[in-house]
Amino acid sequence: MPKASDETPEVSRGVPSPNEGNGGTRWRWFALAAIPGFVAAAVLGGATTQGLLAASFAVSGDSFKMSADQLSGQGFAQHGDVAESVDGSSRPIGLSNIDTAELTNLCMSSLWDLPIGEATLVITAGEDDPVEGSAMVIDIEQLQGNAEFGSIEIGRDASTLDKADDAQGPAGGFGLQSDTITVTDMELTSWAVTSGSLRLAGLGLTVKPGNHECF
Repeated sequence: MPKASDETPEVSRGVPSPNEGNGGTRWRWFALAAIPGFVAAAVLGGATTQGLLAASFAVSGDSFKMSADQLSGQGFAQHGDVAESVDGSSRPIGLSNIDTAELTNLCMSSLWDLPIGEATLVITAGEDDPVEGSAMVIDIEQLQGNAEFGSIEIGRDASTLDKADDAQGPAGGFGLQSDTITVTDMELTSWAVTSGSLRLAGLGLTVKPGNHECF
């Protein structure tokens, strides 16, 4: 169930410790934080990719949060991109493609600043039956959780990514991909999510006065 919080969690700066086994790569702790300037360009590839679904519309000026007990995906790829807002501002993101995904106990929240004060849109689903999505594209600013990848490739040229559909990035850009991805105790901050289809079992939607974000 969603966890209420009045604070934004501090982003750890540690480095995950990989373990190989059973054809997969496990990280007991995993985090991806989009950061400004040349560091983001070096780590994420840095260039805007033309023609991708996630870059085909201007994002709002606010990010939102997603949490789930578990995300399980088939066909995963990620490279650097830029999310642009209607006010002309832009920010680096990790553009992540997942061919098919299931999420259990999903929470999505957006904190609003209204004339009467703060309010939070909270969407929940997948407590009993998982949320199912296809052709998902996520603009990731920050991701934390425990991750396991099947047949992962790190540092592949973004223009050659082929484990997820339509996931190619700019030539020479940094890319990573895997046959499968599983993230437990997921906490994700994003600027946009698109999906070819999305089934929300047990959907609940509410607007609450005050700060009631997922984490």
